[in-house]
Amino acid sequence: MGSRNFRLSVVLRVLALIATIVLMVVLFLLTDYYLTSLLVLIVLIYEVYSLISFVETTNTLLTNFLESLRYSDFSRTYEISGAGKSFDRLNESFNQVISDFRKVREEREQNYFYLRTVVEHIGIGLIAYRQNGEVELINNATKKLFQLVQLNNLKELESVSPELMNGLMNISNGDNILVRIRAKDEILQLAIYATEFKVSDKNIRLVSIKDIQSELEEKEMESWQKLIRVLTHEIMNSITPIASLTQTLDYLIKDVRERYDNIFSDEGEAEVVEEVEMALKTIHKRSTGLLHFVESYRNLTRIPNPNYSIFSVSRLFETISSLMKEEIHRKGITCEVNVEPPNLELSADEQLIEQVIINLVRNSIQALEKTDNPRISMKSLLDQRGRILIQISDNGQGILPEVLDRIFVPFFTTKPKGSGIGLSLSRQILRLHGGTLTVHSEPDVETIFTLRF
Repeated sequence: MGSRNFRLSVVLRVLALIATIVLMVVLFLLTDYYLTSLLVLIVLIYEVYSLISFVETTNTLLTNFLESLRYSDFSRTYEISGAGKSFDRLNESFNQVISDFRKVREEREQNYFYLRTVVEHIGIGLIAYRQNGEVELINNATKKLFQLVQLNNLKELESVSPELMNGLMNISNGDNILVRIRAKDEILQLAIYATEFKVSDKNIRLVSIKDIQSELEEKEMESWQKLIRVLTHEIMNSITPIASLTQTLDYLIKDVRERYDNIFSDEGEAEVVEEVEMALKTIHKRSTGLLHFVESYRNLTRIPNPNYSIFSVSRLFETISSLMKEEIHRKGITCEVNVEPPNLELSADEQLIEQVIINLVRNSIQALEKTDNPRISMKSLLDQRGRILIQISDNGQGILPEVLDRIFVPFFTTKPKGSGIGLSLSRQILRLHGGTLTVHSEPDVETIFTLRF
């Protein structure tokens, strides 16, 4: 029974079984030892059961092996001792297959975690979802973009933007769409691209979402700068000679009149000369004014690169409040200053940012001229994405919705004496800092300009 050969073990078990059967027959037929015969019968039943179990060892081993594969349980090892060389090879083969599957699973898990880490750390938003809107995957960039903790279904995006939800639900494979979301103090211009694939029996749609608002603003400003360079160059080249010639002619006429006082003795001739002089002065004045006008727009292309330093936002506000204190007090305006946390510090060009805030405060002062209980607020805080915000707000007349998107366009102004350069220059300064300048306005209620770094 302890033989190491499977065949010999089976043969011995069969022979023992035959001997037991013969003994039992002899006892039943030739003797009266019924109790002994019963014991022999019990031994016979045990031998049959043992033989069946021994023969089915390979089936049990194979069943366990297949269940391990089915349930991905690769922690088992297979070993049957004392069953011969054929079983030793079977054990070795089973264990080798299990080891290979374990390595494949480990590699697959490593690849999965690697890809998962890449997806989580990539800067572009990714959402994978089914056609019914059930979300299969969402990365951290998407959660950060839409201020989400978790997203289980696209219908939950309706609170963020109905246009965004409808766009994601209706986008087709290979489509590119643009969705604009205007929040109270921020504008998102989203470029969305979709692709579809099938996993098992599920149709999955994968979309990438990127906020291109800053890129659009940068390209827009670059286009304006190129246009301004061309226009100012051509205008300066044309106007400068005119201004110079008119001034020269004016000097010549004065010189002639002083030298030859009697040359224009006729009253009509003298009047004509005076008209010519007046016309030359007008042309010169307008030419000079146009030159100054054009020169002011060159500032959009001459902004120096930021000289970065770390400074306290509270100190910045104190400096601006001191500079504007007299004018604000004279206008009867209440000025509120709030920095949260009080020790908040900003890395930027302090002088350029100071210039932007002063420009915005002056705009607020002008907007409050016909407002009862005028109020200006300067505050700084961290937004939900951890970025520093500076907000300048007032309760003045506000900005009409139809012109809200045009106030940052160079040359556009709603002021009678405005040049249309202040807000464009301010936005360009923020762009050089890698930030944005946005506005939210409710006429006669509140207007908020937000500097986001």
